[in-house]
Amino acid sequence: MRSEKELLLEAYDSRTVEENNFGWRYLLMTLLILGIVLMVLFPKIYLRSQIYYKSRDIATLTREYRVLKEENAVLKTKVEAIRFKHQVIDTMFDE
Repeated sequence: MRSEKELLLEAYDSRTVEENNFGWRYLLMTLLILGIVLMVLFPKIYLRSQIYYKSRDIATLTREYRVLKEENAVLKTKVEAIRFKHQVIDTMFDE
């Protein structure tokens, strides 16, 4: 009959063999899962960054548009003032 020591060693050996079962298949499956996760997340990250940069560009263009609109209003006021001045001068010299 076997001794208790041999039985314990066999049980221990069978356990360690089962626990150290990390082979090429495990590595391949891990890399495959990691690749799938990256393929799913990469477009999302890319799209978010592109949306962020586009929104920054839109904000810059909107700010410039508002400034140009204000400058246009100021220039229109100056043109009206010059036209009025010339009309007044023209009427003074026409008489």
